[in-house]
Amino acid sequence: MDDAGRAELESAVIADVQALSAESDQIGRAFAGVHQLSANDFRALVHIMVAENAGTPLTAGELRSRMGMSGAAITYLVERMIESGHLRRDTDPADRRKVILRYADHGIEVGRAFFTPLANHTHRVLADLPDDDLAAAHRVFTAVLAAMTAFQADLN
Repeated sequence: MDDAGRAELESAVIADVQALSAESDQIGRAFAGVHQLSANDFRALVHIMVAENAGTPLTAGELRSRMGMSGAAITYLVERMIESGHLRRDTDPADRRKVILRYADHGIEVGRAFFTPLANHTHRVLADLPDDDLAAAHRVFTAVLAAMTAFQADLN
């Protein structure tokens, strides 16, 4: 493939990631609206979920840093989310001095109820794609995520 073709493919991937981000934002707004959550509440839930899925659960301080909020604001947010049943605090099993944030049972239930239909749609549209295509897509997403993480580090 020539350079122009390669640039066109990279532009298509970037456009797809931008569209995915915009669509994800709209779905997140719908979830927040259904559950009377603010945009920051939803953002916090996403950060906590992503960190948990990566095996690196967040402390309130780490969440504060990721969200760019003051200590008082993140404390208020976390307290509200605990009171509403979306989050809970747990002692970090690796360091008993640290407290990590996790989804509470209620948060898991409402998330599952809302997002299971999306998972079903996703499963349905991916079912006909060969495993090699899914593996290639995973490599592309991993590379784009690495670029975004590097860019974020450059901004700090």
